[in-house]
Amino acid sequence: MITPRTQVPDFTLNLLSGGTWSLSDQEPENFTMVVVYRGYHCPLCKVYLGKLDKIAQGLIERGINLIVTSSDTEERAKLAKEEWELNNLEIASGLSIEDARKLGLYISGGIGTTSIGVEEPEVFAEPGLFMIKPDQTLYFSDIQTMPFLRPDLSGLLANLDFILNKGYPARGEA
Repeated sequence: MITPRTQVPDFTLNLLSGGTWSLSDQEPENFTMVVVYRGYHCPLCKVYLGKLDKIAQGLIERGINLIVTSSDTEERAKLAKEEWELNNLEIASGLSIEDARKLGLYISGGIGTTSIGVEEPEVFAEPGLFMIKPDQTLYFSDIQTMPFLRPDLSGLLANLDFILNKGYPARGEA
């Protein structure tokens, strides 16, 4: 488990917009925010990422580099971006199961077709959200075993304003 104030392992993703994204290359003003979703098969991910898409500009304005990824293939990630109309999010594919485990994410085995008629991959990472400081130490994380009860995004921008204005330290390190 990665604890706050400790180094987050580096990982590299394939951007749908072209090229690659690596944690070690990030130089955010305040944080890098990594959001891991289950994949194209997950209807709750569609709703969650839709909400994130609506506040993406507010995150950027607060000096936060935002990346959204899953262990899906590029083809499935493109379907999610297009069909879910995620126009404001930088989406990447190819989070390896090995890297997902290093991040402390839970891994599930596919159990067939979901309620929306999409086949689950053989294995995939469950959701996670990471706020990583510019020195690549963990500030905050939220890791789930299934798609329910993820962090509420409605207050995220106000909470970030408080954190940034007060210099609130990472907690949970002891």
